[in-house]
Amino acid sequence: MSSHVFMDLSYLKTGNAKQKEAYEVLTDLGIFGKLAAFSPVLAGTIPINIDIEGSDLDIICEMREPEVLAQILTAEYGAMQGYRMTRGETADGIVLVCNFASRSWPLEIFAQNRPVTEQNAFKHMVIEHRMLEYLGPGFRERVRALKKDGFKTEPAFARILRLEGDPYQALLEMHDWNDEKLHPFLDQNWPGRS
Repeated sequence: MSSHVFMDLSYLKTGNAKQKEAYEVLTDLGIFGKLAAFSPVLAGTIPINIDIEGSDLDIICEMREPEVLAQILTAEYGAMQGYRMTRGETADGIVLVCNFASRSWPLEIFAQNRPVTEQNAFKHMVIEHRMLEYLGPGFRERVRALKKDGFKTEPAFARILRLEGDPYQALLEMHDWNDEKLHPFLDQNWPGRS
């Protein structure tokens, strides 16, 4: 599955039970249609099948006009359970984060003034997906086990693969590695590849 697949939710329809349920929730909310002007993409653990109980639906968006997005989110989802919106500033500029729940699924919408394919959440998901596809089910289950023990996703990958330094930055740097560089590294650091 190439990274372009993540741009269209239809891959979830043929996925596992949780992915199919996520597709139904997102379709019922009409969120991808209502936010189409912001290039929404489902990121995080659900698309790459490493979610655990309580994992949320992480939607990333490109935001040029924070007020416009804030108005749409409040108008469409302001009455949803647990609705809240926060704004902040990072080195990359203004970010807007919106949280609410639907059918017992927590959702988080994260928007910043960058194309979604250049956002860290997207890049992390793509490199993690490549690693999962190459290393097989044993690696996937080890990631899940660490997540159940309280690890966040990127620190779990870093721990298993013995990545040094900031796990988030390490994975971002690996995003641009081609297979000729990535596969030998993975073979060396996860000898149990199946």
